[in-house]
Amino acid sequence: MMLPKCTFLFLCLLDDWGWANEVPHRTINETLGYMKFLQSRSVSRHASNVQRLIHSLEDRLREVNFSSVNVTLQTDKIQSLVFKLTCDFPGLTINSSHVEKAQTRHVMQFPAELTQQACKAKEASQQLRLICVYFDMKHFFQDDNNSLLLNDNILGASLVNHNVSSLRQSINISFWHNESLETYNLTCVFWKIGAGKASWGAWSTEGCTTRLIPPRQVLCCCDHLTYFAVIMKLSSTEISAELLDPLTYISIVGCSLSIVASLLTILLNFYSRRILGCFPRTFNLGTIEHFRKKNDSTTYIHMNLHVSVILLNITFLLSPSLALQPVGCVAIAALLHYALLSCFTWMAIEGFNLYLLLVRVYNIYIQRYILKLSALGWGFPGFLVVLLLLLKSSAYGRYEIRIKTNQENETSSQNASMCWITSTEIHRIFVMGYAGVTSLFNLVILVWAVKMLHGLQSREKWRSRTCRDITTVLGLSVLLGVTWNLAFFSFHAFLVPQLFLFTFFNSLYGFFLFLWFCAQKQRSDMEAETSSSSQMTRTGLPSHDSSIRSPLPSSVTCSSSPVLPHGTSHQEGGVKEDMAHLGT
Repeated sequence: MMLPKCTFLFLCLLDDWGWANEVPHRTINETLGYMKFLQSRSVSRHASNVQRLIHSLEDRLREVNFSSVNVTLQTDKIQSLVFKLTCDFPGLTINSSHVEKAQTRHVMQFPAELTQQACKAKEASQQLRLICVYFDMKHFFQDDNNSLLLNDNILGASLVNHNVSSLRQSINISFWHNESLETYNLTCVFWKIGAGKASWGAWSTEGCTTRLIPPRQVLCCCDHLTYFAVIMKLSSTEISAELLDPLTYISIVGCSLSIVASLLTILLNFYSRRILGCFPRTFNLGTIEHFRKKNDSTTYIHMNLHVSVILLNITFLLSPSLALQPVGCVAIAALLHYALLSCFTWMAIEGFNLYLLLVRVYNIYIQRYILKLSALGWGFPGFLVVLLLLLKSSAYGRYEIRIKTNQENETSSQNASMCWITSTEIHRIFVMGYAGVTSLFNLVILVWAVKMLHGLQSREKWRSRTCRDITTVLGLSVLLGVTWNLAFFSFHAFLVPQLFLFTFFNSLYGFFLFLWFCAQKQRSDMEAETSSSSQMTRTGLPSHDSSIRSPLPSSVTCSSSPVLPHGTSHQEGGVKEDMAHLGT
């Protein structure tokens, strides 16, 4: 049976019209199937594979066909919205009510400025597409630090074929939570592609500010389009904006003064060594030589402590200025950590040396004593830092200090940054733990020395010299780094006084060591002069004052020598004499 040509043509048109209407449904179904595939897919270990999967989803959403103004595609864990925009875009607000399967409440607000950059471009078409993707799972955006995200929510937005950044009117993204998170710090972040080591990106705060709106809203204001989330970190100390300026001023002035004081101490030490080496051989310096040899190792330890303090203060002052340089920030953060560990180690060595001088009363000889001290004081901290760089280099980088500004109905949180340890676990073990062990050791040595001093005074029935004894104890406390124990008292009730006390004493640590050096140098000179006068009296030469007793043991003074021995020896009688002099 033959059909008329007009009838055949009409059937062909109907067939073409049916296929034309079937294409969008087929494309939407394919994209929806790919979203289900992503939802069920396990996490790949290769960063490039994860990045390829996300980009493939974005490509499919960019090419999806639909006739309405927008289309919504959703699975249990991934929801996508695609909007058609024009150059007269008035702005857009999208909330979780647009997505039926959204598990948590969220809102994204786009300003009218969003399409202006694209419309100014010559190649811009009249119709633009805005793609929004909501992930209720974080394993596609897992950074090297395995950061904890609020509700495991990631909200992404992009303008097809156009880069949107540096907007004058911010894009506002609001997250809500249902639990009290007082023990956490909440910070708005975006996914920075290529910033991770093992992952295909890293979370960054650049271009985003965080506002906490009571009772449970987090408002992120960002100037670009990408994937956004809220990082949750266990609460660290929040510094009020009113306290930041005085603390910064104290830190800069104190660290600068410590650098100058420590450099001056080292120069004075070398100068005194040259003066000792310039005495004529006809002058009887036998007693001075005795004191000098006993103090070689002690002086060496003092000078190395000053060097570590100089390195610590310099790296601390340089740290904030390199926070925006990724490679430089990692390097200065590792160097700052090394300087801090070295400083703690030399404090512990000061305590160990004091133990040998005042507690051990037997003959002691440690072969290559100074070489072993150097290996411990400089080598062991370097080994720890290099090990961390090899095993987890992401532990060093840009560290953000939360600055809290209270406004009328909300709390605004901004960040000051420096180069430091970014991993909480690494900080607890290799900073707080290390400092705790060395501080506990030095506190035991200090208590032991004070107890021995009190016992000697009781047995010998010396006259009370309370002021001098207090000065000696305070000097030893500074030498052993007792002020660093303030770091363990950062409780809410003591937070403000602890911040100022810790900043004041420890930024001026090098200056206090310089004062200790000057006091002990003066006493050492008096001791040497008294001993020389006694020697002259025994040989028949006149003495200025042979009745002056030595005020402090030579073994804890900063008397210097031009030659350093390979070992150290403490004779029984000499140490007992030092213990007796400590009481004066």
